[in-house]
Amino acid sequence: MIEFYAPWCGHCKKLAPIFDELAESYKENSEILFVKMDSTANDIPPPHNKRFVVKGFPTLYFKDATEKIMLYTGGRTLPELREYVELKLLAQKEEDVGNEES
Repeated sequence: MIEFYAPWCGHCKKLAPIFDELAESYKENSEILFVKMDSTANDIPPPHNKRFVVKGFPTLYFKDATEKIMLYTGGRTLPELREYVELKLLAQKEEDVGNEES
C-alpha cells in the first residue's frame, strides 16, 4: 500500500498514526509492504502515464502481486483500512490457489 502525502497536510497528519499502526500490524507478513512518499520532496509520476494520479493529499494506492494498481477510496479509519487490506490479501491468495489448480 502506497501513501502519497505532504508534510503540511492536516489530513495526512491525521492519517499518519493510523497508517503506521496498520503497517506495524503487518510487519511479519511478507505479502504486503506499506510505503509512504513525501510528494513535496519527490517527483510524482505525471498523470498522463495513468499509474499514479495524485490530485490531493493523502492519496492511497494498493498494488497487488500482478502489478495492478488500484486507487483506495474507502474510509481512513484503522478498521476500514485493515478490512481493505485483508480483502486484497484474500483475493490474492484465491488467485494463487486458482493458478496452482490450472
